Formats: sequence, structure tokens, C-alpha cells
Amino acid sequence: MTNYTVSFDDATIEKLFGNEAADYEDIRRLREYYFKGKVYERVTADLPLRIVVGHKGIGKSALIRYAMSEDYSSGTLPILIKPDDVVEIAKGNVDFLQRIKDWKQGLLQVIAKKVLGDFGIGDSALLQSVTQPGGRFLSLLIDSVSGFLAKTGVDETPTKIALASKFLEKKKIRIYVDDLDRGWAARKDEIARISALLSAVMDLCTEFPGLQFRVALRSDVYFLYRTSDESTDKTEGSVVWFTWTNHEILILLVKRIETFFGRDPGPGIESVKQRELARYLLPVMDERFQGGGKWENAPMYRVLMTLIRRRPRDLVKLCTLAARHAHQRGKNKIYTQDFEAIFEEYSQGRAQDTFNEYRSEHPQIQRLIEGMRPTAKEVRTGIGWIYSTDELLKKIASICQQGAFVAANGTKASNRELAQFLYKINFLIARKDHGPDGVIERKYFEENRYLSSEFRDFGYSWEVHPAFRKHLQPESLFALAKSVSLTADDT
Repeated sequence: MTNYTVSFDDATIEKLFGNEAADYEDIRRLREYYFKGKVYERVTADLPLRIVVGHKGIGKSALIRYAMSEDYSSGTLPILIKPDDVVEIAKGNVDFLQRIKDWKQGLLQVIAKKVLGDFGIGDSALLQSVTQPGGRFLSLLIDSVSGFLAKTGVDETPTKIALASKFLEKKKIRIYVDDLDRGWAARKDEIARISALLSAVMDLCTEFPGLQFRVALRSDVYFLYRTSDESTDKTEGSVVWFTWTNHEILILLVKRIETFFGRDPGPGIESVKQRELARYLLPVMDERFQGGGKWENAPMYRVLMTLIRRRPRDLVKLCTLAARHAHQRGKNKIYTQDFEAIFEEYSQGRAQDTFNEYRSEHPQIQRLIEGMRPTAKEVRTGIGWIYSTDELLKKIASICQQGAFVAANGTKASNRELAQFLYKINFLIARKDHGPDGVIERKYFEENRYLSSEFRDFGYSWEVHPAFRKHLQPESLFALAKSVSLTADDT
């Protein structure tokens, strides 16, 4: 493999590892390295409705941007709806059925405005008529685009003409609704608004078969919506839980590095073993962890996979922080000491992200998580990060002695409900040790949402995710490499 020298200035780091927010990623760069994974196929299936549910940083916006670029190529007209487009729709605290009607009218107007805007058509009469009964929404749009195509001249771009032609052939519009949970506060009124939106979207898919909706929601927002009333089960069949395996995230990192150097890793990369994928990381980081403890001489990719919560944004942040530290030392490669130097900052950032993301559901989440800090006795006896179910419930009970935890909906949370909440937000992961060979099975909430059920104990222990441990115990005497078992390969 040819060696390349990398200067880790900020612009190079972003081009190499990516932007933390996919909205700001250059679409050409995104297309170079994006790895579709198994979820992508389900989201882009030729179905009227997909509700994409996942944590912050999982890659929902990146998937949407990539899928839209694919739609442009295939002839399906994509429309992106952001919070600013619908800020005034169904905002009043009115009857639920009226809210659904307001959403339907508002969405049709936004869609029509964006479609006509894409082709430079100023048709105010159409905008006034799209919300009228009669089911002529799509036919009116088709007539307008047909008129645009008939009048096209040399000033129109070939891309726009081709898009219009393909739209008239397929007669299909795919609407992506993203980031609607921006500023989410988990109030009953907000939950009702989201519920009315999804009801309206289902109605529109039925009334206008040419419309397809892709709605992205944070997992906590979906959870509150799903448990708000009995009618929400109608959307369950359309939900796609957005998850990644460590193997897929490693492939994503490899594609970023290879395309940065102008190389194509090839179409069969998804079948390559992780230990073989590791060689692609050599131009930018240590091959193995040059420290002691349980990580001694371990492949660096296993260290990275252990510290991330199966979210691509975690990996971007981890590598970005380490690359900046390497740059400060005048190095053109990330070494073990660069990773070790930023573990605490990385951990503090993941904790703060979690507080921000879930405070709307549990206002005192910071007190709950920081209450999980190991006591001096737990440190002396070598426990504090891994709990049996009984030990976990006792730990939570001791935290509750300082005050009960009341959810945003006003209900007092039981110890089991708090344990389930910590599992749901990826602060805890389920763990099971299999025999003397040292193989450790770890499961995340998205893989089995019922492990922490009120009614059944599945025999798993509960482990505080390594991403949070330096935040809870930043003292120099505590080293992740000494106390954390590495995540095993997926392959």
C-alpha cells in the first residue's frame, strides 16, 4: 500500500473523516464514501410510507441526502421538508381531527410550492387549488410540469429538463420530512402535533398513490408518540429502526479514508473481514494500541468500535479529536497517545449530547446518569461498571433516595422504568459472558427492545457504555484500557 502524508489541519480532517452534521457535508464527498448498509434498502423501498427512527448521530440526515441524490438520477422527484417549511402548520391547540386536516392542507401547499419552484413555475392559482377536494393534486402538478416542458428553451438546463421528463413518466414524488424534532420539548401538545402529522401523511399516501413519504424521527420522539394513544399502532408496520453494526461503521471509515486518497475500495468490501479491513487505516493511525491493560497490542479498530455507540457521528468525533491532537504535536499520523489524550473530552461530549437529547423526556437525566458514578467502595472492589439486574436496581434506588425522578409527562418513574430508560438511551448496554473463552455478547436497545422488560429477566447483566466512563470517573488513576473489555468483531 502506497504511503501518503496527511497534514491534519481542520479542512483536511473534515474532508477525511466527514462533518459531524450531514446537512453541511458536500454532497459530492458524501456520494464518494457513503455506505448504504441494510437499512438503506428498506427506507428507499417502493412503498408509500417509511418512518425512519434512530438516535441523534445515527445518520438519518445523511441517508436522506444520499437517497435524494439517487432519486434525482432515477426519475423520482424528491422534495425535502424542513422545520421552517411547516412551522405554522397545525400549531394551534385545536381538535385532533382538525389538526390532521390542517396538516394535509399545509403539506400539499408546501409540496406544490417546492415542485413548482424547482421548475421555476409561478402558478399561484395552482397553489390555491391544491387543498380543494376532488383528488386532483397530482394531475394539476403534472399539467403544470407538462406546460413547463412544452415551453422550455435554451435557457433551461438539461438537468432540469431531464428531471421534468422523468417526473412526467413516473408521476411519483417522494417527500422527505427531516429534523422536525428540532427544539423538541416533549410536551403533550408537541406529541399530539407529531401524531396528527403522521396521521395526515398516511391519509395523503392513500388519497394520492403517487406520493411517498419518508419521515425521520429521533427514537425518543417516536417512543413518546408510540405510547401516546392506542391509534398509533397503525404506523408500526412502516417503521424502520435505523441501526448500524460495527462492521458497517468500519466499512464507512475505510471508504472515507480510501476515497480521500483517491482510491476505490471496490464493491465487495462489505464481505471483507474486519481484521483485513484494518490495513486500510494504516495511512492515518496506529495499527495497534501501544498501551497496557486489556487493550495492550489490540488492533486499533477494535478500540474505536468499543468506544462508539454504533453511531457514525461518534466515530467522526473520536477521530477528529485525535487528529487535532496529533496536529498540535506536529504529527501526520494519529498515534495511541493522541487517542488516550482525548478520551475524557470525547466522553464529556457524549454525556452532554445525551443530556441535551433526552432532557425533554426526563428533565433530571443529568442527575440520574451522574448518580451512576462508581462509589469509592465499588472502585476498591472492582465493580461499578457492570451490574446484575438486582445490583442495577439497588444502584438506582440509592440515587432515588436523593429525590424521585419525574418524567416530563408528570409521572413518577419507578426503578425499573429508570433502568429501561438508561438502556433505551444507550447509556447501558446488555451484556452476557459466554464461557471461559472470553467471548462477550453485547446488545443495544435497538437490537432487542424487550431485554429490560418489566415482566421478564432475560439473564443479561448491564454495562455502563465505555463512551460515558471517563465523564463519570475522569481521575488519572482510572484508565479505560485497564477496565474495559474490547468489543469482539462482528465477522
